[in-house]
Amino acid sequence: MTKLLRRAALVALIAPLSLGLAACGSKDSPAGTAEKGEKIAAIAPPAGKQWADVITVTPEDGYRMGNPDAPLKLVEYASLTCPHCAHFSAEGGAKLREQYVASGVVSYELRNQIHDGLDLTMAMLTRCGTPESYIALSEQVWANQEAIVQGVQANGEKVEAAMKLENQSARYKAIADAAGLTEFFAARGISRDQAATCLAKPGFAEAIVQRSTKQSEELGIDGTPSFLLNGSKIEPQTWEALEPVLQSAGAR
Repeated sequence: MTKLLRRAALVALIAPLSLGLAACGSKDSPAGTAEKGEKIAAIAPPAGKQWADVITVTPEDGYRMGNPDAPLKLVEYASLTCPHCAHFSAEGGAKLREQYVASGVVSYELRNQIHDGLDLTMAMLTRCGTPESYIALSEQVWANQEAIVQGVQANGEKVEAAMKLENQSARYKAIADAAGLTEFFAARGISRDQAATCLAKPGFAEAIVQRSTKQSEELGIDGTPSFLLNGSKIEPQTWEALEPVLQSAGAR
């Protein structure tokens, strides 16, 4: 089965629990062409630390990596089932972290925009560990997105049945088990018991969905990935287009 057909099949599978938010990769992303402003000098991290190791949970339930007082604050709204988000992570994640965040000039905050039930289950699981593990777990999901899709397809009937469970405390654990996510996250430091307890927390799923919906409506987030720079929405959706915008703002 081609990647396109697998993706279409996944969308059909999760449709009963679709949360009706924005599409993945909703528009083309023009390359950044802004003229470069003055370079911003690097800012040293606290003694004994690297900026990429500094993770802060923000009031918006985002996870910010880097200097909390960075002059350039980059926010990404992303979906864990979005292939364009996976592409951005593969193309730009390491460079963003190692070059721009490491300088102390740019901070990077990741926020979930929930597209469907599988996406929500994975967004919950990425929060089951420490704040420091959230971005790394999200990147692992994107790096293995095709394998996750294949696992869902291999157990399609079980996943679909799990998504229709009315008992929410049981629903997300059942989705994780049927989709192979419990084992996927267990291999990355989230034990089965830890995941089960986390997924059953009252109000956990609802809070993530409500924040995603509210922020998407208020900020006009209509596709993923979408980016804000210092609070203003910017057009790029690819690393190729985003990097020149950061450079033009002084990060270089």
